[in-house]
Amino acid sequence: MQAMDKIADAATLILGACAWILTDDARADRLLALTGMDAGHLRATIESPATLGAIGGFLLGHEADLIACADALGVDPAMLAAAARTV
Repeated sequence: MQAMDKIADAATLILGACAWILTDDARADRLLALTGMDAGHLRATIESPATLGAIGGFLLGHEADLIACADALGVDPAMLAAAARTV
């Protein structure tokens, strides 16, 4: 049960990170370009493990965004990075 809670908590954190990413048009465009998704696909698959993993990978690939996102969400960057690796 604890493993499922950890995955659910990580997914919730990554969903929050996605909301943060989408608040900035340039950052949102970069997410879509780097992941190969379009806005419709992102909306349709937002809760899928593959999409959550892509969002996490996006943050792991750009430390400045990871740190800024963690700050905006009020979490330690290491916690956000761990969530990105978990999903």
